[in-house]
Order: sequence, then structure tokens, then C-alpha cells
Amino acid sequence: MQRTRFSEMACSIARTLDVIGEPWSPLILRDVYVGINRFDQLQQDLGISRKVLSERLKWLVDSEILTRVEYSSKPPRYEYGLTARGVELCDLLLVMVRWGDRWLAGAEGPPVLYRHHACGQISHVEPRCAVCAEPMRATDIDVLPGPGMAGHQEMGPAASK
Repeated sequence: MQRTRFSEMACSIARTLDVIGEPWSPLILRDVYVGINRFDQLQQDLGISRKVLSERLKWLVDSEILTRVEYSSKPPRYEYGLTARGVELCDLLLVMVRWGDRWLAGAEGPPVLYRHHACGQISHVEPRCAVCAEPMRATDIDVLPGPGMAGHQEMGPAASK
């Protein structure tokens, strides 16, 4: 089955999903972020087939999300690290964590806690406006066509409520 490519759509969400939309990719990023960075470690932690893990790692390296560095030559073995793009995608994962902790954690609570380096407190991500620093939620914004929309289908009426 051929994978649908979203990279040519005039939509940042679609383009991001083209890179990490396959369900294993965010989980691989999560593991590399927390220091599980060798193939066998990833395979064991995720319970993923070697074939699928190889394909996902290759895709993430080709997409410049992960780096691949040889740590043993006989036999060849590699470990994976986050690129700057990969680290920034982890910011997106923290927003997903916030949603999952709020809506899906259940009575036992969140499975992982996050301590903020700057203040030392357990916290969560809150999206804020990059200009005024006020909280920024979907209900607080208007969606307008940007410069990358030129030559593409215009946005529908629901986009700019």
C-alpha cells in the first residue's frame, strides 16, 4: 500500500503529518528524546518489528529529524540523536502529552511527569502567543491566508470565523 504524501499541500499541519503522521514516528522521537537511542533498545522498548523500525528510522533520518551515528564498526551499529528539527518536534509532543494527560490519563493520573529546568517545578506545556505571551487557544485566533497560500485553493469560510 502506497503512503499518501502530504508534503505538497499548502498546509503546515499536512506537511508536519507527512513527516511524523505515521503512529510509530512520535513514539520513536519520544524514546530518542529520553535517551533510548540504539536500534535494539528502541525495538525492545516499543515492541515494534525490526522491518518497521528500520523504515521509520530511515524516514526520520532522511527527513532531518534524527541523526544516525556509527558507534561500532564490527558489526556496524548506530545510535540516533535529535536534530534541531527533531528537538522542536518534541515541543509538539509535549502539547500532545498535555492533551493526553487531561483527557485520557484516567484515575491513576499521567504516566510521566515533566520538571521544568528553569523553575524546578512539575508542570505542563501551555501554548502562548509569541508576541504578547498571553495564552493562545484555538478559540482565541482567526485563521488567515498566509504568503504560502498563493497559487493554492483559498480557505473556506469556517477558517476565519
